[in-house]
Amino acid sequence: MKKGKKILLYTAGILAAITLLAYATGNSYMVKSALYNFANVDDYKKFDNDTVAIAAPQPIANSSRYNNATLPDSMKAYLQSIETGALLVIKNDSVVFEEYWDAFSADGLSGSFSVAKSITSMLLGIAVQEGHIKSIDDKVEQYLPWFTGGGKENVTIRHLLTMSSGTDFSESYMNPFSITANLYYGDDLVQTANDVTMVNQPGTLHKYKSGDTQLLGLIIEKMTGKKLAQYAAEKLWQPLGATQAALWSTDKAGGNTKAYCCFNTNARDFAKLGQLMLHGGKWNGRQLIDSAYVAASGTACNIPDETGLRCHYYGYQWWVSPEHEGVFYARGILGQYIMVIPSQNAVVVRLGKVKSQVLRNATPKIVYDIMNWIPQL
Repeated sequence: MKKGKKILLYTAGILAAITLLAYATGNSYMVKSALYNFANVDDYKKFDNDTVAIAAPQPIANSSRYNNATLPDSMKAYLQSIETGALLVIKNDSVVFEEYWDAFSADGLSGSFSVAKSITSMLLGIAVQEGHIKSIDDKVEQYLPWFTGGGKENVTIRHLLTMSSGTDFSESYMNPFSITANLYYGDDLVQTANDVTMVNQPGTLHKYKSGDTQLLGLIIEKMTGKKLAQYAAEKLWQPLGATQAALWSTDKAGGNTKAYCCFNTNARDFAKLGQLMLHGGKWNGRQLIDSAYVAASGTACNIPDETGLRCHYYGYQWWVSPEHEGVFYARGILGQYIMVIPSQNAVVVRLGKVKSQVLRNATPKIVYDIMNWIPQL
């Protein structure tokens, strides 16, 4: 009992010290970071959110072959081992397979983490198509005048899209006091996104950075005059006939949107985003996103990465599968995926709580498993 009390007192002392340090240094996000520590798929319940409104729902039809196929035993065991919550497959614009596990359901909201990066990229493409942004080769400074000095004035929107800005933003998920934690738990996304230093010439090094996506979101909001949730509702959610209002988390009530993260919806509505990309940005005869922009999004940027080799796995905020021609996908840190598979005229959504730890050519094992299985559907 005495030992237990000592542990509790010690823990309380550490938390108190962290709290005092956090508020004394103006880093109150450290309190939330220390309290919550690791991110979860239902973190939207901890944050303020903007609503991505629906209009006229258009449910995706089930195929005549709906759920006729079964998962191979080895694949099912692997999916369950990484706490998969939902697996949805659409071929030829109808659902051929759908299964849910644990507390996941067809109408339950799930966080998608960095899948939001791909959604932000889609909105950026729409903003360019509508003339709000002249060109992706424009300097960021042209739209965000405060992003300047020390070489920042040389960063273009294209550099942000390909994550080759050259800033020192550190993508650190295990450190509760990192700039990534500040971006996630903090209440001033503008300040955090700007609090970077240039360390490389823009366009010369691909390095995954959530800060780059956050800048894209701020540009979209500035130039359209609309919050990302409102713009997404008008340009994606409502034209696509999403069936459920989504939530997009913000840094505080009425604050800025977490453009790099935290778009929350269900598997079928996530799939509609993949269908739009599969069809080159066209939906019901209407070109929502320029087809050339869609194609570039799913094409490797070929900018050298930290290995010294050219990046053959990342486009405009979408991942590319080097070993599967034409395949690209949105990807969240806990294993959320929207896969676009043109050769099969298919879209696959996987939601869950644990990511695939096995990578080959920067591509998770689950992508290979799905690519081997999907021709059978």
